[in-house]
Amino acid sequence: MITIRDIDHVVLRIRDLDRVAAFYIDVLGARWEKQQAAIGLYQLRVGNSLIDLVPVDGELGRAGGAAPGREGRNVDHVCFRVLPWDGEAVLAHLAGHGIQGEIVSRYGADGDGPSIYLSDPEGNSLELKGPPWAPVPGSATPTSIGDQTK
Repeated sequence: MITIRDIDHVVLRIRDLDRVAAFYIDVLGARWEKQQAAIGLYQLRVGNSLIDLVPVDGELGRAGGAAPGREGRNVDHVCFRVLPWDGEAVLAHLAGHGIQGEIVSRYGADGDGPSIYLSDPEGNSLELKGPPWAPVPGSATPTSIGDQTK
């Protein structure tokens, strides 16, 4: 059994990072969380969740196919927070439905933690996300981007 608590993050494929980021920041009150320009991933904090902006001309964006529009899609995937998290039980549950997956560490609304990608019957990409990994004693805590815009 999988118990979904909430949506961890939504990934939007975009053409104009400055314009879209300004909308979410200025209109909806989001703030910069983390930026990974090398792979084309820009994360905004909205409450307890994240909105990931992925420009279509970046590494991740190119992997998603056509740009948003009539023949392309804007939403890359929706991520559901799963609690309680038992990764092996989740994998076994999925396997019972003919779905194969693997647990990989990815960054989400609460930090790095376990995650599994899968697709629904229409091909929509979904991510099942566990809680963040426990902090390693003596390790540095990542800092947020603050008010930087790019």
